[in-house]
Amino acid sequence: MSEVIALNQFRHAADKRAAAKAPGTDKSPGADKVLPADRAIFFDRREFSLILNLYSRMVGRGEWRDYAIGHDKESCSFAVFRRSADGALYRIVKTPKLARRQGAFAILGQGGRILRRGRELAVLLRYFEPPRQNALL
Repeated sequence: MSEVIALNQFRHAADKRAAAKAPGTDKSPGADKVLPADRAIFFDRREFSLILNLYSRMVGRGEWRDYAIGHDKESCSFAVFRRSADGALYRIVKTPKLARRQGAFAILGQGGRILRRGRELAVLLRYFEPPRQNALL
């Protein structure tokens, strides 16, 4: 730190360091493989629209009052609350890693128990619809 250099010299040295770290410059085996950056998991626009439509219907009925959205490396969740001070009433979770095995989507209850699991979110959200009454003619 005792040496003072001009700004253009600093930029030139930084460019050299970046070029040395660029893929393809290292001659060791496997050095030219570029790993994809860790991508966070989120609901896509269609999935989020389905969830918010359900949420608005349930708020209109007075059953749900608040929601929270969370995510980590492997999943994302949409939690709904009856009162914001209480724990989550339900959590709608998307875990793409489980898409081929059990389905990417799950509905979890208050204790974390899996209530329903599936591949299609629209089908899964029917869990919250009231049962239909059969009308006798």
